[in-house]
Amino acid sequence: MNSSLYICKVMHNRLSPKKHSFWYNVYMFYLDLDEIAQLSGKLKWFSFNKFNLFNFRNKDHLQLPKDNPDAIKSVREQLTEYLMAHNIVLGLGRVMLLTNLSVLGYNFNPVSFYFCFDEAGQPLCAVVEISNTFHEMKMFFIGKDELDKDAFRQRADKYFYVSPFIDLDTSFDFNLHIPAEKLDIRIDDYDKEGNRFFLSTLIGESKTLNDRNLLRYFFLIPLIPLRVMWLIHWQAFLLWRKKFSFHKKSANQILQKDVYKPYKPQTK
Repeated sequence: MNSSLYICKVMHNRLSPKKHSFWYNVYMFYLDLDEIAQLSGKLKWFSFNKFNLFNFRNKDHLQLPKDNPDAIKSVREQLTEYLMAHNIVLGLGRVMLLTNLSVLGYNFNPVSFYFCFDEAGQPLCAVVEISNTFHEMKMFFIGKDELDKDAFRQRADKYFYVSPFIDLDTSFDFNLHIPAEKLDIRIDDYDKEGNRFFLSTLIGESKTLNDRNLLRYFFLIPLIPLRVMWLIHWQAFLLWRKKFSFHKKSANQILQKDVYKPYKPQTK
C-alpha cells in the first residue's frame, strides 16, 4: 500500500470506576518512510523538516538516547537501531508509519504506529510510539510471533504516565490490524486484577494523499494537533469534575520506566 491518509473516528469509553465516553473525528497519515523526501517534492502542502501546512519532522518521533543530543537521525535510522535491539534486522524492508504531522509548525502525537515489513513484503513486526502531554515517549514492540492473521496483538505493562486519571501499573492490550482500505486499531486498558476498564478505538477509511485532500481536510478539521491537545485537557477537566482519582506527574517515579525524552521540570 502506498502512502495515504485516513479519515478516522476516535472513541474512548471508560467503564470504571465511573462511566465516561466521547468520540471525535480526526485524520491521520500513513506514510512509507522511504517516500518522505519524494512526497515533499511532489506535494505543495507537505514538507520534510520544513515549515508548511503539513510537515514531517524527524524530531517528532523516535530519538534514541545518544551522546550528542543535537545529532538527529532520520526516523528510519532510529527505528532500524531500535529493532536491532529486539533482534530484528530490517534491511531493505518497508516501514509504514501511521501518525499525525506537524500542522503550521505545531505537532502532538498521542500515539503513532510503525508497521514493518520484510523485503518480501511480509509483516515483520509493529512498534507503538506513545507520547504524553509532557512530550515524553515510550515504545512498545510487538513481534511477528504475536501476529494473528492480519493483526498484531499484545498485552503489555504500561509503566508510563499517560493520563493523571489512570494508574501507571495497568496494562495496555494492543489489537492492531495492519492498515488497508479500512483502519481498525484498538488499545484497551486492564487493571492489576485483569479487569478491562478503558476502551479506545481508532477506525477509518483510506483516502488518496494529494494536494486537494490535504487542503480539504486542513479546513474541514483544522489544526488537528492543537485540537487533540485541547480535547485531552477538556476531557481531563470533565474527569476532574466527576472526582476521578488524580495522580501527579511527580508521584511514583519508580513506576515510569523506559521513557524516551524524559520531562525535566524547569527550575527557577
